[in-house]
Order: sequence, then structure tokens, then C-alpha cells
Amino acid sequence: MPVPSPTQPVFRFAPSPNGLLHLGHALSAIINHDMAAAMGGRFLLRIEDIDRARCRPEFEAAIFEDLAWLGLSWEQPVRRQSDHLGLYAAALERLREMGLVYPSVMSRGEIKAAVAAAEARGQAWPRDPDGTPRYPGRERDLSASEQAALVAGGRPHAWRLDVAKAVGHLAAPLAWCEAGADPAGETGLIAADPAAWGDVILSRSDAPSSYHLSVVVDDALQGITHVVRGRDLYHATSIHRLLQQLLDLPEPVYHHHRLVLGADGRKLSKSNGDTGIAAFRAAGRSPSDLRALVLGTT
Repeated sequence: MPVPSPTQPVFRFAPSPNGLLHLGHALSAIINHDMAAAMGGRFLLRIEDIDRARCRPEFEAAIFEDLAWLGLSWEQPVRRQSDHLGLYAAALERLREMGLVYPSVMSRGEIKAAVAAAEARGQAWPRDPDGTPRYPGRERDLSASEQAALVAGGRPHAWRLDVAKAVGHLAAPLAWCEAGADPAGETGLIAADPAAWGDVILSRSDAPSSYHLSVVVDDALQGITHVVRGRDLYHATSIHRLLQQLLDLPEPVYHHHRLVLGADGRKLSKSNGDTGIAAFRAAGRSPSDLRALVLGTT
């Protein structure tokens, strides 16, 4: 993959068109746009539309409308992940050739049953930073021929990264430069801990690439120098740094910002329409009102 060498800072806002943007998205878009302007950099818009079952053209159109109403401008053309599936497949194939991925066929129900059985025996099942039980890794130690037979059998499967084996390929411990802060306020050089996630999915039978794989490929190919996003993705940076190292991709600076929370104290969801940018606009509020609200200047 030809990776550009940026001569100026490059920022991006990368929503998925699977619902209407909410106030949390507005905060992230505004911060990226304003930081790019302040640093004399570029601001890109990327549409992360790999999940064709949930992504819809009307939501993509609404993204453009909402961001334009906010007064933001971005470079053309807009990158859509659905136009670049071959690049993600090539990255996955490279990891496969390195012997770092394996096919997994356990369904959600089978995983849940395995976790429940272990916990019934008094075993504490490890969970990832999002609180989800880590994958059992049942297929990890199968021979190459056994793994190939699983795939050939036609059962729905995912390709997972053997994180422990991948970490073993590294010459030095992973870290990243954090210009924002984690939920506890830590900033600066942060030690990455990809093992905390277990064996993450890189591709599924019904989705050609996972968020983790596609985002590091896209950021590299677009020359992104600063990844600015919400703190809900802070811990995912450990997996992203691992993939960047394995695929020889450049390391951006990371900046994780606070989240906009709902009345219940939880992060906003696209399903909660009353916190959407469109609903805010329909209520007669102005872009400056929204800026003041999400940036905390009221």
C-alpha cells in the first residue's frame, strides 16, 4: 500500500451512515475541524459504510446536511470505505501470511454458553475493556489443515487476530502519544495493552473488514497525522497500534476528547433521536447555539 508522507497536519471525521448524527458527533467533528484550522492543516470527511446491512444513503445525505449546517467544510472527494474493500482484504491476507490470524466459528450463543459454564465452575472469565467476554479461542491451536477445513465447511466464520502471537512479533513494547486524555486524565506517552482485548475480529463472513482493521488502513492511506475521537475509543488504540506495527503503517498522534452524555449520564446513541443534530436544528436552534452547548461555553 503506498502510504503518503504528509507535509501538514491532517485530521478526519469518520462517521458511519447507520443513523442520524447526535451532539456527540457534532463535538468530535467541530474539534477536528477547528484543530485542523488552528494548525494550518487539512480536514477530511470519511464515510465508514462497511456494514451494508445498516448503512443507508439517506443517513449519508443527512451527515452532509448536518455538517454543512454546522458551518464545517471538508476536502473532496469524500472517501467511502465500501469503495476500498480490496485494500482491507490485502491487509488481512498479509496478516494471514504471517500466521497471525485464525478462523473462528463459535456463535454468540456458543460463546455465551462457554462463559456461563466456566463461571458456574467458579472461573472468572476475562473481559475486554468494553466489558464483553473475551473470545475462548477454541480454534486458535488447530493445525492449518484443520482451520482450512473449518472455512471449507461453509459455516459462517470470522477471522480473528491471535493477539498473543502478534504481540510476540514485536521488537519493543507498544505505546502511543496521547495529546488528549484518558477518562482518568492520563496524557503523554501511553503504554498500549492489546492483550486486554483478547483475539479481536478482523473480518466476518457478512462483513469484509472490522472497524479495527479498516480504520488503521484508512488513516494510513489518507495520511492522517492526528486521530481525534471520543474517549469511548481510548482503549481501542492499543489494538490499532498493534495493527499499525504489524502492517508497517505510520503512527498518528491520538487525542481522545470527553463525551457528550445524556440525561442518564451515559454516552449518546443514534437511537436517541432527541439528541440529534437534526432535531436540534428543527427546534429552531442555531449552529452557534450548538457549538456553545457541546463546547461548554454556555
